Amino acid sequence: MKKRLLIYLGFFVVLLTGFYFALFRDYDFTASTLGVINADVSDFSFVDQNGDTVTQKVITDKVYVAEYFFTTCKGICPKMNANMRRVFDVYRGEENFMILSHSCMPETDTVSLLKAYEQKMLSGNLVKQKDGSYQIEEVENIQAPKIEKSNWLFLTGDKEQLYKMARQSYRIDNGKPDSTQNIAEDFIHTQFFALLDKQRRVRGVYDGLKEDEVQKLIEDIKRLLKEKVTTKRFMNGFTNNPE
Repeated sequence: MKKRLLIYLGFFVVLLTGFYFALFRDYDFTASTLGVINADVSDFSFVDQNGDTVTQKVITDKVYVAEYFFTTCKGICPKMNANMRRVFDVYRGEENFMILSHSCMPETDTVSLLKAYEQKMLSGNLVKQKDGSYQIEEVENIQAPKIEKSNWLFLTGDKEQLYKMARQSYRIDNGKPDSTQNIAEDFIHTQFFALLDKQRRVRGVYDGLKEDEVQKLIEDIKRLLKEKVTTKRFMNGFTNNPE
């Protein structure tokens, strides 16, 4: 009887070991200890600076950063996007990384304005100021180089969907809009960047105006790029949260 019990126990251990091996064999647990802030990020459909429709398919199996801005902003946006340019410069050649910059004023940010903004962001000179912050200075009297395919997209589209993504998916806006408020009167203005992993889960939120958080974002992107998750049928219900 005891011998039979040991056989059953051994069989169960082997079965359980095989199950966990199949479940986690493609996952690199040592790559990152970032927790999961939101695993339920919505699908989307917007238009980029080239007039192309962009959906969630474009970031399939990619790490990406999401932010919100508007092209005529003179306040926090220039400083935020100078820091985003720094992130872009580090990972511009990384095929598994993207930046999605969403307009918070889609009613005025047309495709042509987004294209001009892209030219400024990618072709301008990144200059460090005396206070330690960064600024992008436009190059004058020189024909700007033609921008080839980039992994930094500037998006416009339906305002309601854009704002819903910011608040419910990316979790980068703490404002609680009045449910009776007309969407046309609503306005998001946030300096936060959201970092998402290859499974489209929010893994970090960073203040785009603070140097230490920008540096942490750059390092955390590197960690998420090292995560290897190819088996998704089981992993969707799990989070990599060390706490």
